[in-house]
Amino acid sequence: MRLTTKGRFAVTALLDVALRSTEGPVNLAAVSDRQQISLSYLEQLFGKLRRSGLVDSVRGPGGGYILARAPELISVASIVIAVDEPLDARQCEGREDCFNGHQCMTHELWHTLNQKMFEYLESVNLQNLVNDHNKRQSEHNHAHGEQVIHMHAH
Repeated sequence: MRLTTKGRFAVTALLDVALRSTEGPVNLAAVSDRQQISLSYLEQLFGKLRRSGLVDSVRGPGGGYILARAPELISVASIVIAVDEPLDARQCEGREDCFNGHQCMTHELWHTLNQKMFEYLESVNLQNLVNDHNKRQSEHNHAHGEQVIHMHAH
């Protein structure tokens, strides 16, 4: 799959916004600091995400970005597509005449992989990622708390 930095950063940044959605608009400078993604790069990505209807911008003091719809209605595939990332594992980019005027021998393999990747990314939504993140954080905090208690017990 040709999922480059652009697609990965867009998913990461939108997850950051989703995790803070109850706090109001999220400032991109704060996302930039937390995720170590260049602010100008985030501004480009969020322009595309806004044009695709995934986020809304809020102007003025305390402004920033909010999700344009519920996180369970935003698939990872829609985020990747919004920032113009092709979900294509084929080197030929779908051309039928990619190998000496004929279809390459592995054309169907890569075509099927593309379908499976898209189906998977379409099946995962932003709320799934929020839930997974919160679960990992909870497990980490719980494990850390047990270590502290265990250390005091000795």
